[in-house]
Amino acid sequence: MALWQLFWTFFKIGCFSFGGGYAITPVIEKDAVAYGWLTPAEFTDAVAVAGMAPGPIATNSAVFVGYKTAGLAGALSATAGIVLPSLIIVIILAAFFYKIHRHRHVQAVFYGLRPVVSGLIVYAAIRFGMNGGYLGTFAWQGLVAFLILIGALLALIRFRLHPVVVLLMSGLAGIVIYS
Repeated sequence: MALWQLFWTFFKIGCFSFGGGYAITPVIEKDAVAYGWLTPAEFTDAVAVAGMAPGPIATNSAVFVGYKTAGLAGALSATAGIVLPSLIIVIILAAFFYKIHRHRHVQAVFYGLRPVVSGLIVYAAIRFGMNGGYLGTFAWQGLVAFLILIGALLALIRFRLHPVVVLLMSGLAGIVIYS
């Protein structure tokens, strides 16, 4: 039953995975915690590991949740569940999308989804901050993390540094400050 529940849960999540992995992480967290597969803190760790691993973060999160819940079979079941809807949708849409992609209603739908995806990503960041203990307390670590965030945003937006450079600089700042 656990394998079917993993598959079905991640299949439903995969059906509504607009905006990428970080946008869908609140949905994965809600279900993983509701079913007792992970605690909020464990989920935050899972997303951190999934973000560092190669591949899509939602799929990597599904692998982690599935493996923690039911071992290798659980990882395969959750992965199949989250990937299958996209595969089915891409196959169906590929046949029709080329003819309709310039239609104004299709473009309007995608323009309408952009703010929702942005909101889900911001919400995920806030949840990670709360689960990681960076929000809600006024410890010096939270202030430093916020300053690193502001510095990273400035480096990306104002100075237009490459994201890899910003990641490396932020990681080095973390080593220097938190070690």
